[in-house]
Amino acid sequence: MTTESADAPHSARALPPSALPRPTAAALHPPRGPGRETLPPPRPGRGVRRRTVAPLMAADCLATTGAALFVLGTGTTPAAPAAVVLGLLLLHFQAGLYRPGPAPSVLDGLPALLGRSAVCWCAVAAVLAALDPGRALPPAVLGGAVAAHTLLVCGGRATVHRARRNAHRRGPRATLIVGSDPAAGRLAAVLHAHPEYGMRPVGVVTPTSPPPGGPEAPPARGGPALPRLTSAQDITRAVIQNTVRDAVFTQPPYGDPHTAALLRRFIDQGSAIWLAGPAAAREGRAPYADTDRVGGFACRRLDTCPPRHGGRAKRALDLALAGPALVLAAPLLLGCALAVRLADGPGVLFRQERIGRGGRTFTLLKFRTLRPCDAREAETRWSVADDDRMSRAGRLLRRTALDELPQLWNVLRGEMSLVGPRPERPFFVQQFTRAYPEYGARHRMPPGITGLAQVHGLRGDTSIEDRARFDNLYIDSWSLGQDVRILLRTAASLVRREGG
Repeated sequence: MTTESADAPHSARALPPSALPRPTAAALHPPRGPGRETLPPPRPGRGVRRRTVAPLMAADCLATTGAALFVLGTGTTPAAPAAVVLGLLLLHFQAGLYRPGPAPSVLDGLPALLGRSAVCWCAVAAVLAALDPGRALPPAVLGGAVAAHTLLVCGGRATVHRARRNAHRRGPRATLIVGSDPAAGRLAAVLHAHPEYGMRPVGVVTPTSPPPGGPEAPPARGGPALPRLTSAQDITRAVIQNTVRDAVFTQPPYGDPHTAALLRRFIDQGSAIWLAGPAAAREGRAPYADTDRVGGFACRRLDTCPPRHGGRAKRALDLALAGPALVLAAPLLLGCALAVRLADGPGVLFRQERIGRGGRTFTLLKFRTLRPCDAREAETRWSVADDDRMSRAGRLLRRTALDELPQLWNVLRGEMSLVGPRPERPFFVQQFTRAYPEYGARHRMPPGITGLAQVHGLRGDTSIEDRARFDNLYIDSWSLGQDVRILLRTAASLVRREGG
């Protein structure tokens, strides 16, 4: 269980918006391991649509099959051409040749195509020589096979690229540019002048507050004046009205909380994410096979595959641990309930509305450690840790985190998980969501009894911004092993507290 515990979330009055917890250096306990934990950058090249990959794979299969039949002969067993095709597809996947950028070129990929064709046919020649020395391929035939195969593959891919550019000119996809002027304006002008890239700018999204001077982004030379979108409502409306399919960032979308929040919003809305500008290239060279040049801008696609959020594996771990824990802790639960009944009277359990996964509400259970004056106090009071009305039994339960034990029932019901972001009340969720860009993204996963933020010391009256960062890091990098480690660290912290 977590050592963070509050019946209603330190003072005897409701917190006004101006008094919300703010980030402070003292609020964050240094994490173990890496000195700074941040959102891992998206990986390049994954999440490409099937209609882009399938034609390239079909062209490669046809070219490879034709070359194999020509070199090996029509009387060979069908397994031989199939093995050649499969080997080449695997090599092309490994090289990233099925992750085309917005402006693919056969000449740019020629060295990779030639090299993998040579590897493939050298392997075929080695296998033939080992199985049947009489059918070994002479060097001249091997060289001709590599050259002919490469030409066929290049011809097929050139046809696919030409058809793709023509389709883009007929119907470029609505695109939002994310960045600040003047880079965003110049990129919008380039995309507007070159519809063959398949992107039609319909707005500019500013990651932070826009500078004074009107609702429209100033047009670059030859470019249109685009509406400037600053709020989440504006972005959602633009995505729906224009059927936006692409978002192009002119700066790394994982560098600060504002752009990271925008990145998650576009991913949730199903948009393809691109990075354009100096951040998309390293030392002037293309570091990835899918890095292109768009009007002088380096451009590559980022991984928009959603992070693994646990699903069945996480639920199985919850059931496997919470069920037995509830049975084994039954005598302790009865003892806690008796202590609360004798100290504070009837009403052993405290029920409170909290926000869970997807913004849905649920009723959180705890042992009562303090009886609030009214419902308003329970909903809007931040902490009761120093309240003089708390009995000795209540203080003991809070200090040992035993008041959290009833939440095992919330876990069994599927409303919570053993590990996840701590749930908060609707009153504070609304204020924190307005104050901190990344706070709302915590609700992508079921809330937990303990979490990554809690084991790093972020509990009680500590920085909300730091909590949101740790919670989102946990979600973006979720693994079953990480859940087990957090549970072990939570148990160790409780033992240390009790021992001290």
